[in-house]
Amino acid sequence: MSQSSPQPPLLSQRSPVILLLGVLTATAAAVLTAWAGGTIAAGLLAGGAAFAGGVLFFDAIIS
Repeated sequence: MSQSSPQPPLLSQRSPVILLLGVLTATAAAVLTAWAGGTIAAGLLAGGAAFAGGVLFFDAIIS
């Protein structure tokens, strides 16, 4: 039985790092918004916006 060549990875190493940093940014924004007296819904909206902005930002600075 011959061993076939392994498939290339689905994502580069850069992509999960950028997405992880986006998730951490979103989590921090959501927690800080809720902690400051905002509602959970406001925290989730702030987290979503922070995720989008964070991914764009980290994509631009990580080469």
